[in-house]
Amino acid sequence: MIFDKVRWGILGCGNVTEVKSGPAFQKVANSELLAVMRRTGELAEDYAKRHNVSMWYDDAEALINDPDVDIIYIATPPGSHKEYTLMAAKAGKPVYVEKPMARNYAECEEMISACKDAGVPLFVAYYRRGHERFLKIKELLEREVIGEVRFVSSTQYQPVSKDMLEVEKLPWRVQPELSGGGLFFDLASHTLDIIGFLLGPITSVQGFASNQGGYYSAEDIVTGTYLFESGIHGVGNWCFTAYDYVDENIIVGSKGKITFSTFGNDLVLTTKHGTEEFRFEPPQHVHQPLVETIVKELTGENGKCPSTGVSGARTNWVMDQMVKAVNRNSNRK
Repeated sequence: MIFDKVRWGILGCGNVTEVKSGPAFQKVANSELLAVMRRTGELAEDYAKRHNVSMWYDDAEALINDPDVDIIYIATPPGSHKEYTLMAAKAGKPVYVEKPMARNYAECEEMISACKDAGVPLFVAYYRRGHERFLKIKELLEREVIGEVRFVSSTQYQPVSKDMLEVEKLPWRVQPELSGGGLFFDLASHTLDIIGFLLGPITSVQGFASNQGGYYSAEDIVTGTYLFESGIHGVGNWCFTAYDYVDENIIVGSKGKITFSTFGNDLVLTTKHGTEEFRFEPPQHVHQPLVETIVKELTGENGKCPSTGVSGARTNWVMDQMVKAVNRNSNRK
């Protein structure tokens, strides 16, 4: 499946598409954002006019079946990812789906199978795989600058945000029927995916998930341990009702360590020779480097997207293993 120019259609043009992703489709060579869709037609029309998009829809199936649209970008909450992916695959269209890939691993498997049967590629928007900072980490690891990797530790916590305090107006990110789980699914998925990219597949997982704060029904704290295929060990703690913000990952080797955040811009290398800090400016449109790899792959320019349905599903599997024992009943008093 080779295109001269890749013409995109977006399903669900919410906040993530305003700066993070939408403009990237217009800025990448041999790429064009051709059509957008929101269930409220007026909002779809408004987005189209503001972003110089020629077509807009209020019906997903109509956009998917538009013969001028080559690839479908699914930017809706995870609850509809499987439905729209299957619909796009049936229409013979490649898919670029937001993260997490779906609400659970079983849905991911259905999506992979549908795209495989239709002969269309499936990409997942774990865009950090295309960023210079993480490619630098991968380079340091491949050069064994910190020796043989022994373990990785991730610690991420934050206070309860104000939008979690209105029980009647909770955001979709903490409604498991729409998101798959709580903020763990939305935020920790980035960390779990990028450490999988850096260190290889995780093959064994144990976890604990609880609702400590009682602000919503989904888990608000998750602790997990995992074993990579290579034998590397890992541990992670994620809490969304803490007193402050912390975002730190540490990869420890036999000759040093690499410290970095998932959502910041820091990268620190520590060895017997001392400490070295690297600084990277994030791209204006964070999806753009990954979108470039997709466009190159679809136009036959020897490009290969590093974030596929298979790798995206692997991240869902890890999350499923960590939260499978959670009791999703709100403890709120």
